[in-house]
Amino acid sequence: MAFDKVYISDSIRHFPSTVSRGVGQVMFQDNAWTGLLFLIGIFIGAYHEGFPLVAWGALVGVLVSTLTGHILRLPDKHGANGLWGFNGVLVGCAFPTFLANTVWMWIAMIICSAMTTIARSGMDNILDRWKMSSFTFPFVFCTWVFLLSARLFQGFPAVNMGTPEFAHGNDEVISYGFLNLLTYWLNGISQVFLIKSWITGLLFLAGLAVSSWRAAVWAAVGSAIGLIVSLVWGGPGQDIANGLYGFSAVLTAIALGATFCNFSWRSALWAIFGTIATVFIQAAMNAFFAPMGLPTLTGPFCVGTWIFLFPAYRFFQPAPKK
Repeated sequence: MAFDKVYISDSIRHFPSTVSRGVGQVMFQDNAWTGLLFLIGIFIGAYHEGFPLVAWGALVGVLVSTLTGHILRLPDKHGANGLWGFNGVLVGCAFPTFLANTVWMWIAMIICSAMTTIARSGMDNILDRWKMSSFTFPFVFCTWVFLLSARLFQGFPAVNMGTPEFAHGNDEVISYGFLNLLTYWLNGISQVFLIKSWITGLLFLAGLAVSSWRAAVWAAVGSAIGLIVSLVWGGPGQDIANGLYGFSAVLTAIALGATFCNFSWRSALWAIFGTIATVFIQAAMNAFFAPMGLPTLTGPFCVGTWIFLFPAYRFFQPAPKK
């Protein structure tokens, strides 16, 4: 009983920091101030874009997934580093974005957020033999399950998901003005949390810089690569403007360029190559899932980063798993 009282007391005392670190860990940052700036950015962007429920969903998601880790008594080091919460906060952003605002949506979101903590533990047990992490794939997989089920369940209709159709090119025209391109670039950073807001993008960069200037630089580079590649190869104009070819590239760039590397010129080239590949993986997955009307979420980031980390070249160094 004494052990339980000490555990509960420590958990309560460190809970706010654990939750904030969980938000920061979406971009590999074990820093409570980074997580706080991310949360501020989410709330500002969500309210500015007229989707305040996304912000509250993010908060509920990270709280639920973090509490699930405490209840299951998962390794405390992971909890202290925020690794129980980062998938849950993304679930909280995704559900209000794609599903109708009903009480059943919120209950399903709570279930899904808790599931990501369990799924992460299981997936990491499998991937650990290759010294690999599941990254945000627990969020991706669990959210796919619920979004697909929403096609049949009337309790939380998929009102904002894409119409199932075969993918096709388009001739949407976008502006190449400097301010517009700057906005698209910042949107690519903010879309990591499913927010389209240049203000949020700036706050995310500031949050990254508080923890790691390398991570901030690589996030900026990743979004720029996503923007340039999608423009050069003529991607869908509206998706480019909304930053939808930037967010997975941002995460891949941070992972390869600032998290799992030894900061050499070889690893920098490797990170750039992996980020470019992620943009094409993004387009391919968009086309693949279009007949289901299913968003790819951060799936392209997971696939792209796995491909470029599994070779385990010597210029990669051991780093804390996420």
